[in-house]
Amino acid sequence: MDNRKKSSPEPWDDHYYQTGSTQPPKSRAGLIALVLILGIALIGTLSALGILRIRVQLSADSNDAVNFTPFDPTVVSQGATDPSDSVTVPTGDVSVQIKPSPDSVLNIPQEGGLGLQEIYAKNIPSVVSISCALPGGSSSGTGVVLTADGYLVTNAHVIEDAVSISVLLTDGRTLSAQLVGMDTVSDLAVLYVNANDLTPAEFGDSSQLKVGDAVAAIGDPLGVELRGTMTDGIISAINRDMNLNGRTVTLIQTNAALNSGNSGGPLINCYGQVIGINTMKIGAFSDSAGVEGLGFAIPSVTVKEIVDQLIRQGYVSGRPALPLDGEWVSLFNQQFRRLPAGLYITQAPADSVISTRDILLQIDGVRVTSEDELNAALYQHQAGDTVTLTFYRSGSQYTTTITLTEAGK
Repeated sequence: MDNRKKSSPEPWDDHYYQTGSTQPPKSRAGLIALVLILGIALIGTLSALGILRIRVQLSADSNDAVNFTPFDPTVVSQGATDPSDSVTVPTGDVSVQIKPSPDSVLNIPQEGGLGLQEIYAKNIPSVVSISCALPGGSSSGTGVVLTADGYLVTNAHVIEDAVSISVLLTDGRTLSAQLVGMDTVSDLAVLYVNANDLTPAEFGDSSQLKVGDAVAAIGDPLGVELRGTMTDGIISAINRDMNLNGRTVTLIQTNAALNSGNSGGPLINCYGQVIGINTMKIGAFSDSAGVEGLGFAIPSVTVKEIVDQLIRQGYVSGRPALPLDGEWVSLFNQQFRRLPAGLYITQAPADSVISTRDILLQIDGVRVTSEDELNAALYQHQAGDTVTLTFYRSGSQYTTTITLTEAGK
């Protein structure tokens, strides 16, 4: 035993220095090798016992083996153990017989209404496909013929920012369309094409709808490749208040399948009358939740009110607007130029305190960083109202007042 561990080391002891002994530790390689050999032997013994047990079991099972009769494909057992109960599969010509079917029966959704086939036949000539070229891509949707001499209605979001608009008619003609007027608040727009032989849709009174009424929708889900698709359902709710473009609007709710591309198409009652213009679907941004059957349409009474003004004057009276033009500060400029989020003013009235290169931050204390927030703030007022603006200029914030104008004038 090393007694030096129990006493202070001598200065001359070569095996010690200030942090302890420098003698190598004792080798335990022999003990480790012995443990490994014993482990291998134990595993081999257990494996041998397992193989012996399996062989014994197989030998016992072989004594109880059952002799099976080879399978004869010409004999089919009918569940009986007596071979005399088996039958022989007949041979010869066997084929499926198809008899003439009766003519299809009209699918009438409500008593006194039209069949779905009749609804489709009545309305499909009045449904058009709309394609738009945008500065950065394209968009498509559906439209409805208003008059025989070329007026059409669709959603404003379908043709917004369009450089050019083309319309594909049911008869295969493709016509260039001109924008007559649009209203982003109601999401309606009126187009005009140079034609005088169109088939106008028949519009019904949406105020007479009841929950449970049968309806159908026709449009171009996912684009013109599936143009003229018809789906059916019911009125799920009426007078449903929804937020659309920053303003609360009253819409019709339906479970008729609506998808991207159905926008601007007709929602039709069981009498073949258009009682709404399809505009939105809940679920476009929440598909992970499995939301289905929540579509919405603009009531026909609202369509008439808005469309009549758009055709007559190109805009809707009373819509408030700022007498300013601008563009939203990009995320790049916010991060690298340290500019606040808001509306970068590109044009302003000459007599206004706010001017070009200023950034609009608030309207009456309400923060505005997007188009929806701007619209929501504006729609709390009427044209002619005076509002307070907060804006940014050269590192400081200022306030001023301005009078709202009428959009479209």
